[in-house]
Amino acid sequence: MISTNQKNGFGKSHAKIILIGEHSVVYGQPAIALPLSAVKTQVRITANGTNEQTIDCRYFSGSLTNLPPSMKGLQHLIAYILTKVIQPVAGFKITIRSQLPEERGMGSSAATAVATIRALFDFFKLPLSHQQLLHLANIEEVDTHGNPSGLDAATAASSTPIWMIRNKELLPIPIHLNACLLICDSGVKGKTSAAVAEVKERLNLQPVSTTQVLNNLGKLTVLARKQLIQNDAIALGKTFNQAQADLKSLGVSSPRLDSLIAQSLKLGSLGSKLTGGGRGGCFICLMPNRVSAERAAIKLKKAGVTATWIQPLSVEEELG
Repeated sequence: MISTNQKNGFGKSHAKIILIGEHSVVYGQPAIALPLSAVKTQVRITANGTNEQTIDCRYFSGSLTNLPPSMKGLQHLIAYILTKVIQPVAGFKITIRSQLPEERGMGSSAATAVATIRALFDFFKLPLSHQQLLHLANIEEVDTHGNPSGLDAATAASSTPIWMIRNKELLPIPIHLNACLLICDSGVKGKTSAAVAEVKERLNLQPVSTTQVLNNLGKLTVLARKQLIQNDAIALGKTFNQAQADLKSLGVSSPRLDSLIAQSLKLGSLGSKLTGGGRGGCFICLMPNRVSAERAAIKLKKAGVTATWIQPLSVEEELG
């Protein structure tokens, strides 16, 4: 049994937004994701002087052994670390505080996993490599999402935008765009598992046409990378709109998302699309500047959007 003199552990992570490439990234196409470091998840671990291991978060408070089914991924992750990596020790309390809305395509489960891993390793004063962090986070993500690409965890653990091709490339990329991203919560929980299953079923039933759409999303992602670097916001907006059309054809949008996205385009968005799993959750709008983003946010809230965030993308403003 490993002992430690440290009585506290701390770990943090943040939200993520997929700019482009959701769903197609599962099938080997590239994706681009952006960390939102201002939207945080923090985990603290304190020794409690007993043999009991407890957790307190917005969904549950009590013994780790009694976590609800919806948290089985986190339970599996913690158990794996304690039995396979660290070995169990005396009791402790895990406190999770997150600003991320659940099931909105912002990587809530991955952010919780990353912050929890960091807190546990900090509590036990053990070294943690980036590769090990992502490997461990995938344990939780597999339980939660079934067939995760790894993009959520990679971005929750990163301070820079990410370019990813599953099992091939995971690279930081520069963004030089004089524009703002307006992130909007549709007010409806996303249904990532159902959306992923929908794409898989379409691929089985309509392999040629579905593969064509997924490949086109990959091409759009490659194009978006160039547009981000070349500061071509107008072209990137068109790319976003084309990606949304492809995502809609895959059956992962929803009437509410379609309606709100259409309204955002009338309010000055250069291009808008869903982000994340879809079937609800968030959508993103590429706005020319912060002022236009703030104005659009006010009107979209009147139309039913429940929360908004503004992320600068310009070289003059720091990401996060």
